Amino acid sequence: MCAARRVVFSLAGSIHYGPDREINHRSGATVQYNIIAASAFALILVATPAIAQQSPTVRVRGIIESVNGQVLSVKGRDGAMLTVKLADNARVSTVVKKSLADVKQNSFVGITAMPQPDGTQKAVEIHIFPEAMRGTGEGHRPWDLMPNSTMTNANVDSVVASVDGKTLVLKYKDGEKTFSVPANVEVVMFAPASMSDLEPGGHIFVARAKKLPDGTFEASGITVGHDGVNPPM
Repeated sequence: MCAARRVVFSLAGSIHYGPDREINHRSGATVQYNIIAASAFALILVATPAIAQQSPTVRVRGIIESVNGQVLSVKGRDGAMLTVKLADNARVSTVVKKSLADVKQNSFVGITAMPQPDGTQKAVEIHIFPEAMRGTGEGHRPWDLMPNSTMTNANVDSVVASVDGKTLVLKYKDGEKTFSVPANVEVVMFAPASMSDLEPGGHIFVARAKKLPDGTFEASGITVGHDGVNPPM
């Protein structure tokens, strides 16, 4: 049996192999392994590169500045210029204007909202999924449209009229949320689009972009505004 060897993944982003070796690593977590057998050490050597190769996805919002084939130059919300590279088979969609009356019981929707002191959520915008997209991203999670916002993709279980709008109850596989919805809330519905709809000046939203080592963003799907209706999420 080989001698015990200690490997420490530090918060500073390095892997320390004892006192005399250091290899830079992108991990932000602190993980310590005490390896007491050659087989265990081999397992770590195999697993670590796989972890390092995983790239987190991010959301991209902005306005198209130029289009060059599958590559978009986009001005982000903060004014920074971003390069978005679309996959060859990227799905392109748009949004069309709807009203609160189109949000009915059993609709599958996504709602950006702000948590309220009483535990409910106040809707900021609603996007309706067509039946073919039912189940997309189901669940409740933090969102980044604005500080402390949330996103809930779920089935509308009930719709009740209120003084200034409606109250919706959304149910998803792990729970449910109650939303107060102002009468003037923005409501849109996803619709098919094509690469020809990606033009300079168009507002875009990418839900899951992979940031590549060169700083560009790779996307397998994108939503673009149309006729003055822009992705509100």
